[in-house]
Amino acid sequence: MSIRRLPPTLVNRIAAGEVVERPASALKELVENAIDADATRITVRLSGGGIDGIEVIDDGCGMVASEIELALERHATSKLPDDAIELVSTLGFRGEALPSIASVARLTVESRTIDGEGWSRTVDNGALVAEGPAALPPGTRLRITGLFESIPARRKFLRSPRSEYAACIDVIKRLAMSRPDISFSVEHDGRRTLSVQPERQGERVAALTDRMLIENSVPIDLEREGIRLGGVAGLPTFNRGVADHQFLFVNGRPVKDRVLIGAVRGAYADMLARDRHAVVALFLEIPAGDVDVNVHPAKTEVRFRDPGLVRGLIVGGLRAALDGAGHRSQPRPSAAALGAWTSELQSRPAQHSVWERSTSFSPPPMARAEMAYTPPPQSTTYPMGVARGQVAATYIVAEAEDGLVIVDQHAAHERLVLERMRKATANGGVAMQPLLLPEVVELEETACDRLEARLAELVEFGLDLERFGPGAMLVRGVPAMLGQADVKGLVTDLADELAAFGEALSLKERIDAVAGTMACHGSVRAGRVLSVAEMNALLREMEVTPHSGQCNHGRPTWVKLAHGDIEKLFGRR
Repeated sequence: MSIRRLPPTLVNRIAAGEVVERPASALKELVENAIDADATRITVRLSGGGIDGIEVIDDGCGMVASEIELALERHATSKLPDDAIELVSTLGFRGEALPSIASVARLTVESRTIDGEGWSRTVDNGALVAEGPAALPPGTRLRITGLFESIPARRKFLRSPRSEYAACIDVIKRLAMSRPDISFSVEHDGRRTLSVQPERQGERVAALTDRMLIENSVPIDLEREGIRLGGVAGLPTFNRGVADHQFLFVNGRPVKDRVLIGAVRGAYADMLARDRHAVVALFLEIPAGDVDVNVHPAKTEVRFRDPGLVRGLIVGGLRAALDGAGHRSQPRPSAAALGAWTSELQSRPAQHSVWERSTSFSPPPMARAEMAYTPPPQSTTYPMGVARGQVAATYIVAEAEDGLVIVDQHAAHERLVLERMRKATANGGVAMQPLLLPEVVELEETACDRLEARLAELVEFGLDLERFGPGAMLVRGVPAMLGQADVKGLVTDLADELAAFGEALSLKERIDAVAGTMACHGSVRAGRVLSVAEMNALLREMEVTPHSGQCNHGRPTWVKLAHGDIEKLFGRR
């Protein structure tokens, strides 16, 4: 077959295939145009999840009739003052997206400048069908209907209206996060579903994700070598089961980038379980010459000139912010947990007095409080309060100035041991305790191979191993800070960790994984009875240890029942 030139209509449809995949991608282009037009208020109206109709109204600079005509032509744009496409600082190309959309739908553009006349132009699947004056306030209004109606092969691949609406609202949320100075509102089938007014960046992120994020996050503000990183990072205890609450922006542009996602995962590596994900919104400002935003037609991907620098900045910035959180955790039990507690108490049948009951009593609860031979310290002196007792040989109960603190002793001590190990490793290595009699641990040969390949690294953690035949390891020394650790369990778990991660992790991340496993074996176990002095010592160390608010798997190590919560439980409020 000989080479032929494609007709303009087909060229536009091919371009539309790159830019307009579904209603959400068309909506993204229209809203980005509104932002680039210096709008302060953007209104979005959707019908049938955007399949039946999309309308975007802004109060931006507007266009005159000749500019509307140009905007609907291929390769015409107001976004590039010169030919330096690599230095583009706007979100999109009005002259690229609009003709692509108009080639696969019916598109009406109405616009007016602040000192000009309104004008309207309608293009239906590439053909001009209407043009003339229009009455509207300064700004631009765009309507899309009949998306892919003339291309059944494309339309049948659209999902349900509910799924398409979810994709549309995700687009709006990301763009609204990037510009907290702009008001956004969304209506779906005549019902208002989103409305935000100009506010600070952290408040905007919380408004679009979870209001609880405000009190469960730390701010980020860091600059290095001309690159600035801002945003908010959720506490590790404020995590999610999927990564849909991670929002990344480069020069105001929402992106999905492997370098950035990997950096977030690395920063939270030793603070979250493998199946849990952090809640973050990161805003990276980088010189235009150091990032390529033209990797993808929809500009949702970027390429950095120095990805290592960017990754290090994000990991370091997140680590520094989370270190500054100290022993913070989710400050109180969830509403569901408190509600379940109250409901359980209210649902129980009324109890008769002790004189009316038979003599069959339940066993006493597992709780213990030690006699204090010296006056206990004042609870107002310490943020975590002072120990008042131990419940089920697992939970420390402490009284603080503003409520009751309940600490999971195993989870808390596990974090403390991990932080001690990390500090010791940074200062030259963990002290080793030689075993009086070396212990043989039998493993699969492949597990022994993995451990043997890491012998030098494990020595830095105070663990002295030696290969002992094809299927066994000889343990000559263990980290001194672990005390009477279960040697066999420790070595077995380390082998499993190395099998799970392999070479996929950097040395630093592998070190954190190994240290986390060791810390788990060296921590105070649930079921161990502690003295009041031991409880208070643990509380004091938590107050000065970074990340002590969460265990190595991202679960909270302590919760607080504020005085108001306690009063609610007893019906006093």
